[in-house]
Amino acid sequence: MMSDLPKDLADEVLARLPVTSLRGIRSACKKGSALSTDWSFTKKHLAQAKPATKKKFLPAKTTMMSDLPSDLAEEVLSRLPVTSLRGFRAACKKWNTLSKERSFTRKHLAQAKAAAAREVMVVMVMNSRVYLMGINLHGVHESVDPSINHQGKLVSLNDSDRVDISRVYHCDGLLLCIAKNYSRFVVWNPYSCKTLWLKPRSPHPRLDWYTYAIGYEKRKSCRNYKVLRFVDLAEKEFVEYEIYELKSNSWRVLDVTSDWKIEIYARGVSLKGNTYWFATDKFPEISNNVRHSVDFLICFNFTSERFGPRLPLPFYSLNGDTVSLSSVREEQLAVLFQRGDNLKMEIWVTTKIEPEVVLWSKLFLAVDMQPLTDFQFLYTDASFIIDEEKKVVVVFDKDKDVMNTTRNTAYIVGEDGYYKEVDLGKSTDEFQYPLVCSYVPSSAQIKQGNKRKKNV
Repeated sequence: MMSDLPKDLADEVLARLPVTSLRGIRSACKKGSALSTDWSFTKKHLAQAKPATKKKFLPAKTTMMSDLPSDLAEEVLSRLPVTSLRGFRAACKKWNTLSKERSFTRKHLAQAKAAAAREVMVVMVMNSRVYLMGINLHGVHESVDPSINHQGKLVSLNDSDRVDISRVYHCDGLLLCIAKNYSRFVVWNPYSCKTLWLKPRSPHPRLDWYTYAIGYEKRKSCRNYKVLRFVDLAEKEFVEYEIYELKSNSWRVLDVTSDWKIEIYARGVSLKGNTYWFATDKFPEISNNVRHSVDFLICFNFTSERFGPRLPLPFYSLNGDTVSLSSVREEQLAVLFQRGDNLKMEIWVTTKIEPEVVLWSKLFLAVDMQPLTDFQFLYTDASFIIDEEKKVVVVFDKDKDVMNTTRNTAYIVGEDGYYKEVDLGKSTDEFQYPLVCSYVPSSAQIKQGNKRKKNV
């Protein structure tokens, strides 16, 4: 809200308001109260008021923020973070209309991209709530501590205070959030505050076995968004692949036969509308009572609605090692690999990534984590982001007291022994770890077509 504005812009806004509005602003927030009593502001406000008194006496009725000129209102709104837009849209009809205009959208998204250049914006699920976080790593090699700041709780979900979230996936500014009880999920654009709640096509007693992904079909004129949902447990004779298309508002069953396996806990990463997972052989070779399984990447192409070929990884992992994926500027893929036996961690980044081809750069970062943390990042829930320029990785986990973890923690690791820990607050669920995905706001539309019959 108003407290989110930079000081210079808040000064300009308050100075343009009539005297009758100042009392309300002073009581609205501490920042507004402190600024309005500052001597430099007083001089500026009085200078604005004098010309107005020559033209017309003070208004009889109280004038509020909604009476700002359109140009200044647009400047105010375009400088606000995503988490504040909903409040301003609800403040008055004028601002609600202004915030939905195309010119404002372009300006606000440009401001958001400029802010992303200063700090990395991520969406985090922590304690079953969804937060927007800003990660500032600019001073990590200049004796300036990194910072991870709450920009706000994303609250535009209906009944948000009563819906616990377990997982979140990002694609093109849209979030796919999975309810903690897995009974429903939502496609959500936090920027436009639009949501689309969905329920599983066919209820099953083990909804937690399903894997989810969001992507889009590439078309010349628009993007056709889809949600993939599947479970493939051959040993339990439980195999089901289905896809939901927003445009047609329909579910379709996909015919998929695979010789690979994606673990239930694996989190896919969306790039350019397609989703990639870490996968292994479904039927590994066994010799001398030892299982010899090959690991690789598998991509689901949302345009062809098919899984692609196996894509090679630059390392070989064993059962129990940590392997996690992350996106880099929504253009490349990063992989975190940590061995379970010696805790050595490697970060690799692609130079080219498509559904049927992958090329890897040289090793991005290699660190022995044993003297730093002396524990393995959780192989089922490790999530991370990297900063290519600063050559650091931020891994999200819990505190180092593995027998009694009580705090959510970010571990920042870089070259030449750089290591920092940032406390993210109390953990209220010992079984839920902080999960992070990169986020870039967009005006992507959630358009649901007319209801069709289910194809089975």
